[in-house]
Amino acid sequence: MRRSHLFALALALGLLAGGVPAPRAGETPAQTSILPQLTPEQRAFVARAEAFLNDLRSVQARFLQISSTGNYAEGTVSLLRPNRLRLDYDPPAEILVVANGSHLIYNDKKLDQVTYIGLDETPLGVLLRDHIVLSDPQITLTGYREAGGVAEISLVQTKDPGQGTLTLVFTVDPVDLRQWRVLDAQNIEVTVSLFDPRRDIKLDPKLFQFSAPTQRRDR
Repeated sequence: MRRSHLFALALALGLLAGGVPAPRAGETPAQTSILPQLTPEQRAFVARAEAFLNDLRSVQARFLQISSTGNYAEGTVSLLRPNRLRLDYDPPAEILVVANGSHLIYNDKKLDQVTYIGLDETPLGVLLRDHIVLSDPQITLTGYREAGGVAEISLVQTKDPGQGTLTLVFTVDPVDLRQWRVLDAQNIEVTVSLFDPRRDIKLDPKLFQFSAPTQRRDR
């Protein structure tokens, strides 16, 4: 699996269930934050969205993942902030994704392959932080669009925008995260939606542990 595709998958690990024009393959997204250009009302909504994300400490839900290549998958997502997440894909997929506190781990059971990536190397790491600040210099907001009671906020990691563009889709009133989309360097977009989320529930920490004896660690 190419690393760029893994980033797209990792970011598509849906929390819940437009924006800037998609960059063409090989292009680097703009690194100038649009935050100062927003109206006071738009900046106020970004602050409300940030508060919503910080209030979300745990969630478990069913998810539907759809790719612009035509692939789709379903499964169960469990998230426990900070820095822990688990995606169990339904058969016939034989995939497990776990964020264990320091790494994002992709386990392809069919191929017997395990890949480890540092959480700070993916935009996913931004959303799994203990405290999220969308005006943080490490995050660059690249797009904002609001229409029909829905707002979309697009962002990249400032130090490496080529890792991918993440677009968060919120309802405006009340604020609720409904969907996210990830666009990778190959112009592949993944959309994730959650169904029947259960928020602020107690999750067993063992869900986010992973061991793969004798496996080689790739980056």
